[in-house]
Amino acid sequence: MNDYVAILNDTTRCTGCEKCVAACKAEYELGRDRPWRGQGEVGALSATRFCTVIRRPGDHYVRQQCRHCLEPACVSACLVGAMQKTPEGPVVYDRDLCMGCRYCLAACPYGIPRYDWSDRVPYVSKCTMCVDRIKAGMVPACVEACPEEATIFGSRTELLAEAHSRIRSNPNKYIPTVFGEHEVGGSSVLYISDIPLDFLAWQADLGTQPLPERTWAALHKVPPTVAGGATVMAGIYWVIGRRMMLSARTGSDSAPPDAGSEEERGGP
Repeated sequence: MNDYVAILNDTTRCTGCEKCVAACKAEYELGRDRPWRGQGEVGALSATRFCTVIRRPGDHYVRQQCRHCLEPACVSACLVGAMQKTPEGPVVYDRDLCMGCRYCLAACPYGIPRYDWSDRVPYVSKCTMCVDRIKAGMVPACVEACPEEATIFGSRTELLAEAHSRIRSNPNKYIPTVFGEHEVGGSSVLYISDIPLDFLAWQADLGTQPLPERTWAALHKVPPTVAGGATVMAGIYWVIGRRMMLSARTGSDSAPPDAGSEEERGGP
């Protein structure tokens, strides 16, 4: 598997300053925050906020953004290839290909993609990990802006090693898990934390199997099922049609011969 680029978020270092959010908004000219349809609060992920900071009890701050899964469910769910995984690792979106089905929104186990309801024809919006900056040899805008180095950038292998090193060096500080290392096949945005991060996903235990594999386990049965169903329906149609034809023929054979009209019989 490719050693993709990645981001490591250390929630114990985050102060909730939201300079990462401001840098992202400036990089993509996202404008001011405002309430959107289906959005819980103005500060949640939206078409004008590709990343955000979630505030948890006890002065805990957790940055939320696209996880850039190694085997992304949104990509496998997209019927037209509008969601694509780049060779570098980030998962990006091509609005020119999108047909607006919103399957990507339903497929994402982290609930990341959002619709831009300000457009007459809404499009999907989400973090791209600043893939264009990465290609130019730069780091993502959010990483560059973090004053506490709560967010760092590098290869996934290097960041996993760093994450496990921090956990080993401070066993009483961190939960002994690198969030994103294995969940649904792993992701390129990783977390180490002193609090559970279940609230970032659909459910507490996502498992380790990539979602596209689960989807394919069901979908690969669809063609033979449809073909079998079509064969059965065609057979039923033929049987019913045959019975109707025989019934009509039998009724015609048993009908009395036509005696003709009164005029043909010479009147009354």
